[in-house]
Amino acid sequence: MAHTVKKLLIANRGEIALRVVRTAKEMGISTVAVYSEQDRNSRYVDMADEAYLLSGDTYKDTYLNEDLLIDILHKTGADAVHPGYGFLSEVPSFAQKVEDAGAIWVGPHHTALVDLGDKITARRVALRAKVPPVPGLSEPVTDVRTLLDFAHTHGYPIMMKRTDGGGGHGITVVHDDEELRRFYMNHDALQGGDLKEYFIEKFVDKARHVETQSGRDSHGNFTVYSTRDCSLQRRNQKLIEEAPAPFLPPETTRALEDAAVAICSSAHYESAGTVEFLVDPDGTMSFMEVNTRIQVEHPVTEEVTGVDLVAAQLAIAEGAHVTDIPGLEHGTPVPHGHAIEFRINAEDPSLGFVPFPGIVERLNVPTGPGIRFDSGVAQGGAIPGQFDSMIAKLIVSALSRSACLTRARHALDELAIAGVPTVRKFDQAVLEQPAFVATDGDFGVYTRWIEEEFLPSVDVRTLADGKPGRRAAAPEPVESWVEVDGKRVRLGLPASLASVAALGAGLDVEAPEGNMVIDIGGGSLEVAMGSDEDPTVALSVPAGAGRVTREFLPESGVADDDDLEAARKNIRKILEPMVKAFPKSKHPMHAVGTSKTIRSLARLAGAVMRQPGRVDTSIMTIDQLEDWLPRLAAIAPDQRTALPGVTPERTYQIVGGGLVIDEIMKALDVKEIEICPWALREGAILRWLDQFGRTSLGF
Repeated sequence: MAHTVKKLLIANRGEIALRVVRTAKEMGISTVAVYSEQDRNSRYVDMADEAYLLSGDTYKDTYLNEDLLIDILHKTGADAVHPGYGFLSEVPSFAQKVEDAGAIWVGPHHTALVDLGDKITARRVALRAKVPPVPGLSEPVTDVRTLLDFAHTHGYPIMMKRTDGGGGHGITVVHDDEELRRFYMNHDALQGGDLKEYFIEKFVDKARHVETQSGRDSHGNFTVYSTRDCSLQRRNQKLIEEAPAPFLPPETTRALEDAAVAICSSAHYESAGTVEFLVDPDGTMSFMEVNTRIQVEHPVTEEVTGVDLVAAQLAIAEGAHVTDIPGLEHGTPVPHGHAIEFRINAEDPSLGFVPFPGIVERLNVPTGPGIRFDSGVAQGGAIPGQFDSMIAKLIVSALSRSACLTRARHALDELAIAGVPTVRKFDQAVLEQPAFVATDGDFGVYTRWIEEEFLPSVDVRTLADGKPGRRAAAPEPVESWVEVDGKRVRLGLPASLASVAALGAGLDVEAPEGNMVIDIGGGSLEVAMGSDEDPTVALSVPAGAGRVTREFLPESGVADDDDLEAARKNIRKILEPMVKAFPKSKHPMHAVGTSKTIRSLARLAGAVMRQPGRVDTSIMTIDQLEDWLPRLAAIAPDQRTALPGVTPERTYQIVGGGLVIDEIMKALDVKEIEICPWALREGAILRWLDQFGRTSLGF
């Protein structure tokens, strides 16, 4: 039965939220936006008909807060939810909550999310549909003998993949028996590890990543809009995508389309979605996964088909037939021309693609025929450190691939961004590579081509484009908007009044249920918990940033994943007596970190203000820290001074300090720490340590 969407809650942020708002307006649908403090001034918030604040500082509190979003759904009377991509877009529990609330979920039914959202169950769906997945085991493996048997049967390298991994996360490539045994020991479920969350697949060498943008309505009608090639990746993160996938034999394209139909039909899939495959150099096709949502790269398909995919999602959710959708009147469209998308990220390729949160001080957008610029950020806008680093997507289309490449070169020349480094010069360099241009038809790009062939062949210093400017900070409370019962309401507040409000927002230090302070020096780590006058525990252990660096990390200062894991194992041994001495709950209400090392890490990771008006106090989450550490470790110490927040005296030991902070946060179940602007040695922790005396764990 058809249901017309009247009011749409958009459970997302940034570029995709703005994209959905625009299409909804064209369809006459009222829109409701949600936003965190950091997104208060974002374009999508202004353009939506209504907007509601998500109070909190973390993903979990804001865009991942299922119950809060359902409350807003009820409060606004919205009759549909569009989840965008990322966040809750592929979470069955949230989809079911939306359905149970009587609203339309703009995506597949939650049962399809269960079947296809987990990589193991998705493999089983593919096998049921007689579509061969990548060689692997369709169940978690907890026995090292089984792992070794698989590796010896199929050969190295192999991949250990998290069942809930997405966007390239949760993948470990293993090259030999020693690495496999090390992985097993580090993740052994019997020792409290997470091995049960992993399954095993053969690593397919030099394969292309090719996907089908698909759609299936509730009446069983199916269309494959087009193929896309997403092989140009770094660390399994897509950087450049194009449609249709170039240099594919017609029979391979047909096989991919048939496989997509079989898999989605087997799972009773309804909505737009993407079925992803690996294609070997010999043309062999292997199923990888289904992305049960709109994709970041969807615009390239729109450009070669003329179909608005967000409008198609909404139409299918309303109960329409595929052929009712504009552009699909005659069924599966025939792609025309070619399109390429460049993800313009605030990252520095010359420094290992490290992200740089900050203010986009200048933005010159290319224009002209066949040029599209999708962005949730305007000039003067901020790239917050706690979210992804994407500034915009530059989409270029033309009648042929060669013409598209020429137009793309001119568009990248015209694009100018100041205030944050970008990947623009990296994109320009790729467009000059014979393997990518493939004028002779020999397309040489594969999923690891950037790491294995491109980056080793160029002077990475030439890929730098732009310098860091002002850091992204909390918005000044002079904005003429206020929240009334959570809803964003326009109000003309005098700037003077707003300034008074800012001065009144001081640091909250009252958390008697469990204040924690963490201080790391060169030789030791100090941690204390309790109230100011009545500490519960105060301890010191020999796990300082300098000591850990000297004893457990390579002399060069550069460390790979294996080096980091080995160091972590030693750090955990040192921390073990400290952890055991803490209360069993190990869950402080409020954690504060200090020392120059912690402040440097926080600034680097893009720590954000706790709330508007909080002077000199910011929050760093454990997710931010863990995202940064491997990238920071891959950069030579003498190059780290180019990074924001890394002072010359900290370049060598900042990785070691970061590992210690990360391990103590995990051990004590600390998800975020407030960054103290002064040395805590001048404050509570020494007072507590002096009160206890130097314990047997100290020195």
